[in-house]
Amino acid sequence: MAYYVYLLASKKHGTLYLGVTRNLVRRIYEHRTKPVESFTSRYGVYALVWFEIYDDAAAAIAREKELKKWRRDWKIRLIEEQNPGWVDLYPGIAMNP
Repeated sequence: MAYYVYLLASKKHGTLYLGVTRNLVRRIYEHRTKPVESFTSRYGVYALVWFEIYDDAAAAIAREKELKKWRRDWKIRLIEEQNPGWVDLYPGIAMNP
């Protein structure tokens, strides 16, 4: 079973949200449909701009905790290394879960 660490953004260089999940498609869908009042719904953070895949939960959680300690500019650099245009990756993974 795969585990995912992901970053959402409101826009290029906008508000960021970092999370970890077992089902990336479902979790991003939840962020996008805003079923409850949350940080992502309050700040319009819905575009999946970066993610990593892990084989076990412990590794994914450890990576999320590591990234939460990172400075904002380091997270932006991480995004731009793989996704320089800050393209929303969700449509591509939603079609191919």
